[in-house]
Amino acid sequence: MSYIDYYKILGVPKNASEKDIKKAYRKLARLYHPDLNPNDKEAERKFKEVNEAHEVLSHPENRKKYDEYGKDWKHAEEFEKAKQQQQQYQGSRQQQYHGNFEESDFSDFFESMFGGGSRQHSRTMFRGQDFNAELQLDLKDVFTTHKRTLTVNNKNIRITIPAGVENGQVIKIKGHGGKGVNNGPNGDLYIKFNIVNNTNFKRDKENLYTTVSLDLYKALLGGDVMVDTFDGKVKLKVKPETQNGTQVKLKGKGFPVYKKEGQFGDLYITYNIKTPTNLTEKEKELFIELSKLR
Repeated sequence: MSYIDYYKILGVPKNASEKDIKKAYRKLARLYHPDLNPNDKEAERKFKEVNEAHEVLSHPENRKKYDEYGKDWKHAEEFEKAKQQQQQYQGSRQQQYHGNFEESDFSDFFESMFGGGSRQHSRTMFRGQDFNAELQLDLKDVFTTHKRTLTVNNKNIRITIPAGVENGQVIKIKGHGGKGVNNGPNGDLYIKFNIVNNTNFKRDKENLYTTVSLDLYKALLGGDVMVDTFDGKVKLKVKPETQNGTQVKLKGKGFPVYKKEGQFGDLYITYNIKTPTNLTEKEKELFIELSKLR
């Protein structure tokens, strides 16, 4: 396996901050994204490289291993475990033979760890490396449960994203990390969700909040008004003499509750009463008359 310089791929120095790495990744991911470069094999290759580099360098622990072990960073834990076991083995051998530990003893140990000849049966199994990925979604995307295909380490993975996932939430996909060594179990894939809200609704867990404008006359006299919910419009009755800032609750019209099928939060609507402008002379006279009556 040849050495891949992830810093060079992202175009950042080795002392780059996490913020600089994320910024470089987003810029390059947009540049080479398959949707913007259809049927472009070179762009597809670079997009995969950029994703792979980001998966490693955006995770502090993986980055530390990469900086120390280079192309062998995925096996850092195996190397460390082997080193510790070798040291323990060496210590016991020194006690057994009163310090007559020779170079050949380490060779025997290494063969027992990673295979060789008749010692093949005694190889130690190691769990594969965990992978970390970040997935950006719009708020509308997580209103319903749906499937997505992710490319992680040049491998396509089909996952189900449950409705109600929150910004910053991390889910684990078992067994989709690095391949185990010597028939050891695979690592896991951890996906962090970055949810962008481009709607007129503010989300707080499963509840939604929005503002609806009312004209002065409807606020005073009452009537019907059409308002937007997250999944369509509904008709509301406005009570006469509604005050500015009044809040009403639409039960069950909020966001889906995570992993509780059929359950939804509430939608809270705050009324913002608009004062009329560009009054005609007649309207001014009527408002003056009204003020005299009050």
